[in-house]
Amino acid sequence: MRLVRHCGEFKLEHRGCVVALGNFDGVHLGHQTVILTAKRIAEENGVAHGVMTFEPHPRTVFHPDQPPFRLTPFRVKARLIEALGMDLLLQQHFDTGFAGISALQFIEEQLVQCLGTSHVVVGYDYVFGKGRQGTGAFLQQIGQEKGFGVTVVPPAMAPSGEVYSSTQVRDYLVAGRPSDAAKLLGHYWEVEGRVEHGDARGGKLGFPTANLRLDEYQRPATGVYAVRAGIDKGGDTVWHDGVANFGRRPTFDKTDELLEVHLLGVDEDLYGRHLRVALIDFIRPERKFSGIDELRAQIATDVETGRALLAGRKFTAKPGPLVPVTPNA
Repeated sequence: MRLVRHCGEFKLEHRGCVVALGNFDGVHLGHQTVILTAKRIAEENGVAHGVMTFEPHPRTVFHPDQPPFRLTPFRVKARLIEALGMDLLLQQHFDTGFAGISALQFIEEQLVQCLGTSHVVVGYDYVFGKGRQGTGAFLQQIGQEKGFGVTVVPPAMAPSGEVYSSTQVRDYLVAGRPSDAAKLLGHYWEVEGRVEHGDARGGKLGFPTANLRLDEYQRPATGVYAVRAGIDKGGDTVWHDGVANFGRRPTFDKTDELLEVHLLGVDEDLYGRHLRVALIDFIRPERKFSGIDELRAQIATDVETGRALLAGRKFTAKPGPLVPVTPNA
């Protein structure tokens, strides 16, 4: 997949591409339906297929003081989109200046002049341009005038009847329901980053941990999780079962948030290494213990609970339905 950050990087052979537009935070199954529709149309017409997304996330630009909320920072989003087999990822820089251009100006400058797009695919709720005045219907109208096709993808529903939604995914994570979030995402929700030095208490307790800051990620419920942790080794990711605690470590009167991951059966120095952590299931809420002995005993119980939850659990880090997608007829 080729990453294109501005128009000057766009190659002549890619003009006429089919492009899916959207922010696609989470790359959930609804997003995947939009993206794969663009891919299908492109392959039917023998042209390149791509995704245009916007960075930083518009909410960060308009509401910089709000709490972290990203499901997929750009690096993670790009990996998931590449796994869908797309040719191009178009990273449109988003700032207050870009937010001020009209919907028509965006179409003319980005879709027509820069990309020479032959077809645009958007979700049913996609809006764009100054004041969010651009809609799928507006795209279809201008597309007829400018000579490109437009497909507006209707909502798709999970078997439970709920529409795939980034907001619902966040709600499930906040509620400590990562397995329900995964059913909407089509993949287990992950955080990733460089392993930091902590207080080394885990090793003293007999359960050493690799520590990650969540930075711009959405905060899940505080507590203990059964996880799968992926260690980068020469460009390949090697996955291991694990148990992780996300929270503030109240037993030690800490206040900063940290994800502490204990990998089962792994004995190697991970400081400074890149680690991916997928939340599989929730074990228990975080709580304050009376002392070290009580905490150590609880961690041992958590580890056994995590083993049981992960045993025989199908795991994939690639996007795709964990459950069938039901179109909303």
